[in-house]
Amino acid sequence: MATTNPLQFIQQVRAEVSKIVWPTRREVMLTTIMVFIMATLTAIFFALVDLALKGGLKALLGMFG
Repeated sequence: MATTNPLQFIQQVRAEVSKIVWPTRREVMLTTIMVFIMATLTAIFFALVDLALKGGLKALLGMFG
């Protein structure tokens, strides 16, 4: 493995950091809102599935008890 001196390393790091494209404030806000919306929809979906399974299991057990 080739070794580089600290100066070359810092130059390489600065070159790589300059390639980073940061998102705009609008992009961050939109993606944050979308994450909250998707998390809410997922929570509602699983709550409904849970209620359906609970009701079905109660009905099934009620037939035998």
